[in-house]
Amino acid sequence: MTGAVVIGAIVVGALNAAPALFGGWCWHRGETSRAFWILLRVGQAGALLYAVAVGLLAATGRYSSEHLFYLYALLPLAIAFVAEQLRITSAQTILDRRELESAQAVGRLPDAEQRLVVAEILRREMGVMALAAIVVVFLAWRAAETAHGF
Repeated sequence: MTGAVVIGAIVVGALNAAPALFGGWCWHRGETSRAFWILLRVGQAGALLYAVAVGLLAATGRYSSEHLFYLYALLPLAIAFVAEQLRITSAQTILDRRELESAQAVGRLPDAEQRLVVAEILRREMGVMALAAIVVVFLAWRAAETAHGF
């Protein structure tokens, strides 16, 4: 059983490494990418499935002898939630910096400036979420290291 739990953690780490690396690369180049968001959501889904599987194991009486394992296995869900909140805040930061009162105000800008604002918001959001994916990779790695005793 321990092997399956370790492999699950490694899979979660790999699924989140893809958007972390790709998102960081796109952010560094100043680009946006729809593929990043797909990779990110797949990584988040993997973390959710892993947390559910760990919860099911605990519900059936199979526990890790290392209690920190549960922190590492479940914390990615909290990281995803906090990152989504930071993503919203980052968009508002761009609007505030440009002295725009809301997203509707962006629609009143000339087309070229609208595109610039939207691209800046998307790059900032992608950077925030790529950083969150990096944290999830670290947590998955730690979960794999502490997943013994099942």
